[in-house]
Amino acid sequence: MLIVCPSCASEYRIESGKVGMEGRSVRCAACRETWFISPADVLAGHEAELAEREGAEPDPVADAAWQEAAATVRAASETSDPSPARRRVPPPPPRATGWRGIPGLSPSLAVGLTLLAALPLICLARTSVVRTVPQSAALFARVGLPVNVRGIEIRDVVAFSNPAEDGRPAELVIEGDLVGVARTDVPVSTLSVEIRDAAGRALRTFPVAAPRAVLGAAETARFRGSLVSPPAAGRAVVLRFADAQPVRDVPRVGTGSD
Repeated sequence: MLIVCPSCASEYRIESGKVGMEGRSVRCAACRETWFISPADVLAGHEAELAEREGAEPDPVADAAWQEAAATVRAASETSDPSPARRRVPPPPPRATGWRGIPGLSPSLAVGLTLLAALPLICLARTSVVRTVPQSAALFARVGLPVNVRGIEIRDVVAFSNPAEDGRPAELVIEGDLVGVARTDVPVSTLSVEIRDAAGRALRTFPVAAPRAVLGAAETARFRGSLVSPPAAGRAVVLRFADAQPVRDVPRVGTGSD
């Protein structure tokens, strides 16, 4: 029988009887590649040898042995490799279904685990979340992750009263620092000061001009505003940007009556 190296295509001729019907491993003398000659290959080689020796004297014993071995090989081949008509198609592998694919996992628990897995990403992108859902700002603040969407912090706020003297009316003064905490320049809005009484009722509101139009990253700008003749019942002020919710309370500040 003729065998061919699958690596370098070198050809060798050996007797099929020396290989045996169980097959065997052989090695190429040229490239040292090793491969296995299967029983089906041995059978095909033997049939080729018989075709070449048609004029030779027959050997009934050897021929009977090869016929029996050939029948065994064909039966094994048909069993291990059925025809396409009889081949059973294996069922497709189960598709992953996420948390729902875990046995015994309730839908509510699956939702909770999903939210827990997404929590780090939500925290990292909390600024975008708050821009989309402003109500979430309070939730982030409760867990110690306040969100500054504006990019400006109000710091070191002080408020004091100058009493009336020498014909000048009483005056309420409020001042502090605006600090840029964004990575880029941000516009600065007008500030608004609301005066409240002891019960928290609003008595008067007045604006404080922005110290500059734009504030850069890590820059600080000092603001200052005043109100002449503030309400005598005023006891606290609330400072905010004119277009935002309250951001800073300064309690117990007299307005000229103390």
